[in-house]
Amino acid sequence: MSNRLTWIVIAAGLLVVVVGVALAGSLGTDPTVVESALIDEPAPDLVLDELDGDGEVLLADHRGDVVVVNFWASWCTGCRQEHAALDAAAAEYADFPVTFLAVNTLDEQGQAIGFLDRLGWSEDTVYGIDDGSRAAFAYGVAGLPETFFIDRDGVVVGKVIGPVTQDLLTATIDAVLLGDDIDSVKTGETERSS
Repeated sequence: MSNRLTWIVIAAGLLVVVVGVALAGSLGTDPTVVESALIDEPAPDLVLDELDGDGEVLLADHRGDVVVVNFWASWCTGCRQEHAALDAAAAEYADFPVTFLAVNTLDEQGQAIGFLDRLGWSEDTVYGIDDGSRAAFAYGVAGLPETFFIDRDGVVVGKVIGPVTQDLLTATIDAVLLGDDIDSVKTGETERSS
């Protein structure tokens, strides 16, 4: 066997060992917990156009509230699945210092409005449109839906990748209101626009 072939065999063997160690190290870990570089960091500021008007939506206007920031689009199946849960939770917390901010991204305004006309607008939710996907980029959104939880001091304390449920929203918001630590969760697959 030539020296070159020997080195290739050794390199391939090392690669198998490294991959095996990496996979073995992940066995037994919870695949639903996701990381975000934003956790425990100040929330990136949001300045959006109103989805159904000509005003602006500013995250800074809701400082002092727990803010639930949900990134969604009309073409997103998971967004349809979670829509009723978000509306119900927004109504449940209407009398508390909690703001629901629905950020439509990677979508067309008319499609987004049609989605809400069909599935329902929440009077307890602030709707903004993310022209140019600047907000999604600032939050590191990789697919839709994704939901972020911001505490009353403006710090991102949790993230959900995939559709949320009302129980998950309620448990997470209660924990944030009480100042408890929360985990980030992956509930399902996210989608990307084509």
